[in-house]
Amino acid sequence: MRKAIALAHQAEQEGEVPVGALIVKDNECIAEGYNLPIKNCDPTAHAEIIALRAASAWLENYRLVDCTLYVTLEPCVMCIGAIQHARIKRIVFAATDPKRGAVCSALSLTKADYSNHHIEWTGGVLKDECSSLLTDFFKKRR
Repeated sequence: MRKAIALAHQAEQEGEVPVGALIVKDNECIAEGYNLPIKNCDPTAHAEIIALRAASAWLENYRLVDCTLYVTLEPCVMCIGAIQHARIKRIVFAATDPKRGAVCSALSLTKADYSNHHIEWTGGVLKDECSSLLTDFFKKRR
């Protein structure tokens, strides 16, 4: 999670919402990403999506079986959809997102009946540090 936090700081330095993500397979980081929707003029450029794209390229497969996604903020609906399609095994996140979180907060989609792939998850890892990072970012913007 510390690496994900470092990536979130990179996003913040670029004026983006500070969210960072990385994907691990067999105890090796194979991909990383941080929020870039403003810079890339792309509403899908969330940290998780960027990491998924990089991991798929690395493995030369869109199925990311037996991979774990670490992310500083609970994924949204868009990201959960992509994570399910990629067959990510497990998500580890820090801060919950009460308004848009699709793992356990606003929605609980990791074990949704419509999906044939259910994702294990752990939340709250270094949540205070990541929550403060996000809160401070938005305080500065207002």
